[in-house]
Amino acid sequence: MSIYQGRFAGRTAVITGGASGLGLETGRRITAEGGKVVLWDLNPDPLAAAKQQTGAVHAIALDVSDPGAVEAVAAESRKLLGRIDILVNSAGITGATHPVIGYPIDSWIKVFDVNVHGLFYCCRAIAPMMVEAGYGRIVNISSVAGKEGNPNASSYSASKAAVLGFTKSLGKELATQGVIVNAVTPATFDSPILQQVPQSHIDYMKSRIPMGRLGKSEEIAAAVCWLASEECSFTTAATLDTSGGRTTY
Repeated sequence: MSIYQGRFAGRTAVITGGASGLGLETGRRITAEGGKVVLWDLNPDPLAAAKQQTGAVHAIALDVSDPGAVEAVAAESRKLLGRIDILVNSAGITGATHPVIGYPIDSWIKVFDVNVHGLFYCCRAIAPMMVEAGYGRIVNISSVAGKEGNPNASSYSASKAAVLGFTKSLGKELATQGVIVNAVTPATFDSPILQQVPQSHIDYMKSRIPMGRLGKSEEIAAAVCWLASEECSFTTAATLDTSGGRTTY
């Protein structure tokens, strides 16, 4: 149970990738701390369970790489919640685990469609609502791979680097309008996304973490929730490292 009871009282949140992993854990924590949440996720099957586990107001099946659908669901979510104070962009895919030489082009495009373009569509749809209200917190989930690059994961690494650049740009644009925008760069942590990569790649990434273990979803969610809270008031266009000591900058 969170020690920050009531931290999100009266606040509302949209969480992409909310049916599992970090999105699910973040939704669970925000509602436990008094907030109202709408979950977005591509996979409709686990959404009902996620809604029940988190206590979310609603859970909506959505492909974030579809800009028209994002606009429509953002408007629907605003009606359900009354307003949107927090956006956590947690939806993401890994793509193929393969060297750049011979890397499948369709996988490269799909990774950018979800990890970069989808995140952009969500921010583009919801940021104006926050500006209108004069308050907002946007947290974009990047990765240590976006700082350091992982071999045989060029599309994922490049897409997560793009998230960092986008976050810095948007954070600066909105810095005087009451809307805070930050990114989190986790090292590998226990999450269903690991099902998308071979064990050999997981072992490599774990070997790079000085703490000698994978992270936990609840550890990353704790960092996300600080960035999503009112307590985060003078940190924007920034990156919060949650890598077990891996990253060097």
